[in-house]
Amino acid sequence: MIKWPTLTQFIALLTAVFLLVACSKQEPVVKANEPAIVKSIFKTYSAEEFYKTRTVFGSSINTDATAVLVSDDESGIYNAYKVPLDGSTTTQLTHSTKESIFVVSWFPDDNRFLYSADKGGNELDHLFVQSVEGKVKDLTPGEGLKAFFMSWHEDNSQFFVATNERDAKFFDIYVYQVADYSRALVYQNNSGYSPEVVSPNGQYIALSKSNSNADSNLYLVDLANKQSLAQLITEHEGNVEHSAYTFTRDNKALIYSTNEFGEFNQAWSFDLASKEKSVNFAVNWDVSFTYFSKDGRYQVHGINADAQTKIEIIDLNTNKKLTLPEMPSGDLRGVNFSSDGKKMVFYINSDTSPSNLFVHKLGSSLIKRLTNTGNPNILEENLVVGEVVRFKSFDGLEIPGILYKPKQAAIQKVPALVWIHGGPGGQSRKGYSALIQHLVNNGYAIFRINNRGSNGYGKTFYHLDDKKHGDHDLKDVVYNKYYLQTLDWIDEDKIGVIGGSYGGYLTMAAMAFTDEFEVGINIFGVTNWVRTLESIPPYWEAFRQSLYDELGDPSTDKERLHNISPVFFGQNVKKPVLVVQGENDPRVLKIESDDMVESIRSGGTYVDYLVFDDEGHGFSKKANRISASNKFLSFLNDHL
Repeated sequence: MIKWPTLTQFIALLTAVFLLVACSKQEPVVKANEPAIVKSIFKTYSAEEFYKTRTVFGSSINTDATAVLVSDDESGIYNAYKVPLDGSTTTQLTHSTKESIFVVSWFPDDNRFLYSADKGGNELDHLFVQSVEGKVKDLTPGEGLKAFFMSWHEDNSQFFVATNERDAKFFDIYVYQVADYSRALVYQNNSGYSPEVVSPNGQYIALSKSNSNADSNLYLVDLANKQSLAQLITEHEGNVEHSAYTFTRDNKALIYSTNEFGEFNQAWSFDLASKEKSVNFAVNWDVSFTYFSKDGRYQVHGINADAQTKIEIIDLNTNKKLTLPEMPSGDLRGVNFSSDGKKMVFYINSDTSPSNLFVHKLGSSLIKRLTNTGNPNILEENLVVGEVVRFKSFDGLEIPGILYKPKQAAIQKVPALVWIHGGPGGQSRKGYSALIQHLVNNGYAIFRINNRGSNGYGKTFYHLDDKKHGDHDLKDVVYNKYYLQTLDWIDEDKIGVIGGSYGGYLTMAAMAFTDEFEVGINIFGVTNWVRTLESIPPYWEAFRQSLYDELGDPSTDKERLHNISPVFFGQNVKKPVLVVQGENDPRVLKIESDDMVESIRSGGTYVDYLVFDDEGHGFSKKANRISASNKFLSFLNDHL
């Protein structure tokens, strides 16, 4: 008797034939351990090919609206570049070979610019100015301090900077003169506030203060009144979180965030004269940000809609959405306007294409592309678009995430990875990732889980993991594996776990406290909560209590923190592990990963250890990203 194929098998067969025809003219990269049919059908690329792409960000437009200031890693490390709006040749403005340079802004009336940089990833950022002639000056000199730019004064002659040089625990605010960089202290922070925003005219400062990880307040300082103390402006009952977005350009109102009226953050307006509050913008997702064009005509709203940023631009002259020409496919990001409001720059990003910069002259039908950040040798049709899906966890709670299905899954079962984001409280989001695409392109399914405690799904979901870390969120990770095992294109016996920072912690917890996963890759992951919470940087003081509410106070919860710390249970790890660490990491000290590796080895289990001596808590250099990606793939090929 002939056994006819099922509908699913028939569709898979047709897909394989289609892919065979579509890819027949390509020269695939062949891996020795791949089945012959996979070699002939699918085009795979090396990490080197994936990182021939460039990462570009920054949208400051110069005074005559002729160029954008961006950070670009084309040289292998982030440097400052000038991108002309007419599409002519880009100019490299800085030539750092050691430290990444993160651009801040052009000066309002000339082509000087501000940028920030730390040393080796130690996160002690200083603020620098580079002159038109190329001379660099550190505006915040000194050892052990951290500084950041806040805003320009509307008269273009001053700017505001926050620095913790006086007291390592708290940030004071200084006003700098554009002409000679002289400065004056305008706000001395003795009460543990976090500086948020300064009004365009420099009169008001909005400050926040955390009461717990679920409750915070906003305060206002009026610098016109020399005796004025910070005034509470968010009286409320119960747990409500507040933060400041921006002041209106006419200095009449503060636009701030609150979750008092539902699950999500809404934008509200506080009238500085009448003290009245009113809703400014609200949807059934978090309002991530809102800001105004310099001329005050346009307001840009960013919405965190199911792990994807949606942007709305409102023309305040008409109170209607700005009409734009047909856009390239992808998500709109990084919107900014020229000072006169006549030109708009923005980025378009998608799962299969890195961000590219565009310019649009308002009122016209034209859009000009200013960058080409992709590798032309990588065809987008060979990459994978992530799908937002949900599964039920141990208690019936729906857990969202982004699922990437490799092309190879059309003809054979593939191994899979549960990918855990950083945090706690972070979020995996849609968008291009060379690292994700490299692994998926080489045949690994990835589920980027947004386990309970993740941001973006409402305050109830966000707080479900409070002091339940290594327990309820870990169970979400395990049930993510069970979900993957229900998919007929996943090899149910070949599922691993991978994550960075807090995701690295949950990776090690999964390997030490369960026997569910075949491999684990821990990237800059916390493994000793007692040490981590006892050694947090001094400039985290303003939200120390919030951290303790989330995770536990090491002075009172030491036993529980010990019991959820994988470093003390490494001998229980029975499957291969790769640990990645930055030598200069101020958050996860290298000794922590050293101890974790030795703890695993004490139990006789294989562990590989990769240390980058010129990185902190993450990868800032392209060569290191390539090395890490190659290591991840070779480790998975060997052990999964």
